[in-house]
Amino acid sequence: MWERTGFGDRTLWDVLQLLIVPLVLVGIGLLFEMQQAERQQAMEEQQQALEDRRARAEQKLAEQRAQDEALQAYLDQMSSLLLEKDLRTSEQESEVRTLARARTLTVLERLDPSRKTAVYQFLVDSDLVQSIDERDPIISLNGADLGGANVSDANLRNADLNGADLNGADLSEADLYKADLSGANLRFASLILADLRWANLSEANLRNANLHDAVGLTDERIAAAVTLQGATMPNGQNYTDWLISNGTGEK
Repeated sequence: MWERTGFGDRTLWDVLQLLIVPLVLVGIGLLFEMQQAERQQAMEEQQQALEDRRARAEQKLAEQRAQDEALQAYLDQMSSLLLEKDLRTSEQESEVRTLARARTLTVLERLDPSRKTAVYQFLVDSDLVQSIDERDPIISLNGADLGGANVSDANLRNADLNGADLNGADLSEADLYKADLSGANLRFASLILADLRWANLSEANLRNANLHDAVGLTDERIAAAVTLQGATMPNGQNYTDWLISNGTGEK
């Protein structure tokens, strides 16, 4: 059936078999090499992913350590100003007050919300940012970055928070009687049960703020804010529904 060829007594089929076997072996070898390369690439990608996660964890740890060091340095510096420089009894616009305010504003810009809360708590506990015995606050928080901080249930009477960043801050049940919140960023801030009697909300941004059961939020103070879009009003209504109920124009 198979004709003889020039390869002696071997038929064409014999010759093809001789050629096919090496080709199959070459194909198997190439497939094995491809599989090996894919496994190697997968291992390298897995190793790179592990290294990336480790690097991110180390970076986060370094950032946390840097924030802890910044917070501790601030507390040490402020303690020195209180104990050695008589910060509490210093005169307005004195050098020690200027230094205390500068250090406070600087460290607040560097810290995350939890450590901002620690700074704020220190300031409140030290009677530095609220009105005590009718005197003005020792440290003005005008323009301070308190975004995300928890300042709930705090005495901030007459506090100067003009232009402060309080985005997402928890001010629930805070005493903000006569506090200056003009131009403050209060977006998403919680002001539940806060005392806002005579507080200055001129040009304050109250978008999406929660004002449920806030005290002293008169129509006049509401009108002074730059916006209350999405806010929850003292009676629990959404701002839009509150406008409809009061028959006033949208702001």
